[in-house]
Amino acid sequence: MATKEITKRQPQYSEPVLEPELISESAEQPQERGQAVAQIGLLWEQRQFLLRCAAIALVASVIVAFLIPVRYTSITRLMPPDQGGQGITSMLAAVGKATGDMGGISGSLGLKTTGDMFVGVLQSRSVADQLIDKFDLRKVYGVRRYQDARRVLASRTDIAPDRKSGIITLAISDHDPERAAALGREYVDALNRTVITLNTSSAHKERVFLEERLSQVQGGLEQAEKDFSQFASKNSALDVKEQGRAMIGAEAELEGQLIAAETELEGLRQIYTPNNVRVRSVQARIDEYKRQMQRLGGGGGEGSKADSSQSGAASNQAADPYPSIRQLPLLNVEWSDLYRRTKVQEVVLETLTKQYELAKVEEARETPSVKVLDAADVPERKSYPPRTLLVIAVTAIAFVFGVVWLLVQARWQEIDPADPAKILSQQIFANVRTSVSRIADRTLLKSRNTDKNFS
Repeated sequence: MATKEITKRQPQYSEPVLEPELISESAEQPQERGQAVAQIGLLWEQRQFLLRCAAIALVASVIVAFLIPVRYTSITRLMPPDQGGQGITSMLAAVGKATGDMGGISGSLGLKTTGDMFVGVLQSRSVADQLIDKFDLRKVYGVRRYQDARRVLASRTDIAPDRKSGIITLAISDHDPERAAALGREYVDALNRTVITLNTSSAHKERVFLEERLSQVQGGLEQAEKDFSQFASKNSALDVKEQGRAMIGAEAELEGQLIAAETELEGLRQIYTPNNVRVRSVQARIDEYKRQMQRLGGGGGEGSKADSSQSGAASNQAADPYPSIRQLPLLNVEWSDLYRRTKVQEVVLETLTKQYELAKVEEARETPSVKVLDAADVPERKSYPPRTLLVIAVTAIAFVFGVVWLLVQARWQEIDPADPAKILSQQIFANVRTSVSRIADRTLLKSRNTDKNFS
């Protein structure tokens, strides 16, 4: 009885029951750790191979880095243009239509500021063609078409506007530092020329109109002056009004002197005979007065009594360079017309000249000017290629590739040779290698035959 009680009171112990998932995880952890240790051991055994790969990549990358042509980058910074011009809005649309789609210009709706307009102009096809023609970039880049030269130039040009400050940074890369700086300066000059050419503001239109009108008025004034001078020289009509006033005054004075001489002659005739010296002298003076009055009047004098005096008056009239009083009214009509035309052209020219100068000032005020903050300088240090970074990157890639190659090779050897996938892969690899060998042999044979034919 006592034995049974002791047996019943003893505690009963049972073995712990583990779940299947915990068993699998606990079994996988030593296995994964063992694989990692095995892989590290493999890499350590093949460290000579990895170092050889890294060394070869290092030497090759150094050679390639020094064989790559260097580039120099010239930086130009442009100040943000003025926003107050009235012609900016119309210019945006004109630039979008005229400079091409290289910079993505779509008119005034796509460009909100003149800074965006400047960026669009700098990226335009017209500006690129100007640079290509001036520096002969097709020959420099080794291309034949303008399209290819534009693509190379665009790849070597970086235009970045700062949205906060509005400053436009223009970076141009080239193998020649002098040419890189010259390209930067030419970009600014081409931008100026294009902006001025495409300016369609009201002041610009007014200036163009006044310029054309000025040329027309100047031509009309020159023709009017020429006609007036020819007419005045031909007819000796310097100033018809003043000439008429002077000639009438001279004729009145002559007529007064004539009346006085005739009165004196009548008195002398009562005293002396007609052959007297004094009578003949006064008579000669009277005849001279009549000839002068006939020349001024342009017709025969009423007091002409001898044919000789009439013929003498006609010859004097023909030899007189100035028009007569009788001709002045006829000349006055054409002279006044030519004089009026000349004066009108002079007044119009003076008025248009004043307006033209004002329009030029207004156009200059409305045209957005390109202000250079930092001019393009000759770069002193190369910007490409980054040789140190290139060497480090190629060496690291080669080292990683060697590690991957060793791990893949070890994994491949662990696969059962009777595995269908492995057998298929080996067959495909063998076929590809055979095809490549045949193609290489054919190519080598053709090249040898070609060399023999040329020789």
